[in-house]
Amino acid sequence: MGRGVTRGGLPYGPDATDTGPGTGARPAGPPKAVGIAWALLGLNTLGSAGAKTIFPIPRSLIQMVTMGSLVAAFALALAVNRRLRIRPSAFVFLLTMLLVPSLIASLPMATGFGALFRCCRLALFVATLWLLSRWWDGSLTFIRYHIRIYFAVLGTVAAGLAISPGAARPELYGGRLVGALWPLTPPQIGQYSAVIIGLTVLLLLGRRTTGAGAAVVIVPSFVLLALSHTRTATVCLLIGLTLASLSLLLTSAAARRFFAGAVLCAAVTAAAFSSAVQAWFLRGQSKENFSSLTGRAKVWNALLEAPRTTSEKVFGTGLGDKSFDGLPIDNSWLAVYNEQGLIGISLVATLILVLGSVALLRPPSLPRACAIFLISFVAISSYTEAGLGDASPYLLHLAVASSLLALPAEAAPQPAPAAPRRRLPRWARDRR
Repeated sequence: MGRGVTRGGLPYGPDATDTGPGTGARPAGPPKAVGIAWALLGLNTLGSAGAKTIFPIPRSLIQMVTMGSLVAAFALALAVNRRLRIRPSAFVFLLTMLLVPSLIASLPMATGFGALFRCCRLALFVATLWLLSRWWDGSLTFIRYHIRIYFAVLGTVAAGLAISPGAARPELYGGRLVGALWPLTPPQIGQYSAVIIGLTVLLLLGRRTTGAGAAVVIVPSFVLLALSHTRTATVCLLIGLTLASLSLLLTSAAARRFFAGAVLCAAVTAAAFSSAVQAWFLRGQSKENFSSLTGRAKVWNALLEAPRTTSEKVFGTGLGDKSFDGLPIDNSWLAVYNEQGLIGISLVATLILVLGSVALLRPPSLPRACAIFLISFVAISSYTEAGLGDASPYLLHLAVASSLLALPAEAAPQPAPAAPRRRLPRWARDRR
């Protein structure tokens, strides 16, 4: 990344003006308002449901803050992109198409005004992405924004743990870490921790940050990930980093050393601490409960067996709270099927396939490796987490991947300097 990073700064410091040796100069970076708008989008996707906080916050106030942040993000993006310049993006186009089944299923208002409200929220979210796509140029700029957002969120989690350890690790969640200042669940904390750990490791491999700068982010994030006891995020981190580092093996000696060291550490850990690792993954649950994915399979079976009309199968039942009979669905594909039908599943699957295919076709580079990490993280998480059909952190992860896979914007050609006027000799001037 930028000079502040290579001199020991945090890996979310200023971005570099080039992407590697031989790369031409880029146009001027985006204004600061773009980073603020991205942070507001991240705030909107934090949600309003979670553990009890140290200082009780009314849920209506939290919803007002999160929804207000989305409106502010859209207004800010519109202010810095008043000419409505956008870049072609298959990712945002498919998200726009996803609004069609959402609206068709929500218009009958079988579930009340909540579905239409969520459609408006998704439309505003997608419109903001369109406005910000102007600055998607394949650089690491949005990686910087992303790490900043979630490192700040994890800072509030760490502060809550320091202020009230009991409230931050309540018995209701089995002693797992929750947000004590802002209502965050253990899976959210695990997801944010794993994402910034993976991205920071890749920046370190790409020599866009120093070891000290990376440690400032990785060490506390890893501690919070372990305390959150989130299996999905841990597995996604390991698989995502493996795939991303494999994409760099042919061009990066640091990636080859990292991959070899990771394989060795994994072998040693599996041999010496197998029982401890197994106990950590089981979280005190029985093998039967573990095999049913903590009861998720029962909800999934009930959802699939529920009678549906042809319209509900095709378009879904409208945007909801990602639950079925009052229980969380915790599966992106089934949540999309329930709310946006088979058309929604087709669009989301196409979205993942397009991003994955573009990433595979790009030449090896650090932006490509980061995109592969984010795409694989989201794809694997979708099995036990919902969020691909609505405004969520998972869509923000994919938006960052889309910005990394965009072709670099060419700098505007500079006009040729005017030829200097020749001064005529005195006799010529007198003749004129």
